[in-house]
Amino acid sequence: MHATATLREHLYTAVLSDVMDEMGLTKQAMRPFVRPVDDTLVFVGRARTALFTNTYSVLEGENPYELEIRLVDDLKPGDVAVVACGGPTDRIAPWGELLSTAATARGAVACVTDGLVRDVRHIKAMKFPVFHGGIGPLDSRGRCRMIEMDRPIECAGVWVTAGDWVFGDIDGVVIIPQGVADEVFTQALDKVTRENRTRDELRAGKLLAEVYEKYGVL
Repeated sequence: MHATATLREHLYTAVLSDVMDEMGLTKQAMRPFVRPVDDTLVFVGRARTALFTNTYSVLEGENPYELEIRLVDDLKPGDVAVVACGGPTDRIAPWGELLSTAATARGAVACVTDGLVRDVRHIKAMKFPVFHGGIGPLDSRGRCRMIEMDRPIECAGVWVTAGDWVFGDIDGVVIIPQGVADEVFTQALDKVTRENRTRDELRAGKLLAEVYEKYGVL
């Protein structure tokens, strides 16, 4: 497997999506409403999955954050928390500054959710990549709770299994299934090289048709 620093430096979501399209994996890009808190950040890591559902009350003595705390405390270096909330939503808000702080301390590299996030000013200052399905001030208490951990989920239209690779940048988020990840990354790095050569020749004034015939990328 390629070093994550190499992948983060040279790859981007568009080329990964293109490569997976060519492999017949055409539903790996999350829906476009999922956006970064800070669009200058890029991340790549392995998925740890969480599923949230609506709730409307909290019982006396109950800890509604129990499973969420367990997930965050169990994050490992290189992990990405992928939190499915059935978004877009106006009430399921699983992530904020304190979870970002705890995740950073565990070595996690990002959070991706189709739910809401808050404390975005503090998250942005941390330079911790958080991709969200909306921003709002809501607490999750009494509105939602996490019900599954490290189980297959659907987040923003993409099926995600714990251990899949997750890549995010200003264009969005793509999921690379772990069974084909090495092939996808190898092909994507090759395509980036061809795109760079295409760009150089276009800047030199060559015709698009001529360059496309030579390198086969647009």
